[in-house]
Amino acid sequence: MGQIGSVAKRVLERMDAFTSETDDQGRMPSFGKVAIAAIVGNEDGAHSSSAQLFQSLNDTGWTIPAGAACYWVGEAMGSTDFKELAETPDAVTETAQMCAINAAHLAKLLAGDTYPGTKA
Repeated sequence: MGQIGSVAKRVLERMDAFTSETDDQGRMPSFGKVAIAAIVGNEDGAHSSSAQLFQSLNDTGWTIPAGAACYWVGEAMGSTDFKELAETPDAVTETAQMCAINAAHLAKLLAGDTYPGTKA
């Protein structure tokens, strides 16, 4: 339906508490941590959902790597769910791998040199 699910909304709402939970450098607990998303739905819905997710995650201090969303598109108005596929399509596998590689790379960089905060 072009929206994130209710569980995702609840998680994001809970992370809203991060805006007031900061360390002595003014950083939220999520600073220096990386977030990615896996989305099931049509392409427009996936784009809308990732935009919604990534803005909320950014607002609560998470870092978003390049190519951070992986989604299953399927046939428009189709009736096949991802879980019903006999095998994962190559494009989905490749996208998921790139998503994971980018996230791990960025997390490693941030682990070595995280954000300084306001009192550095």
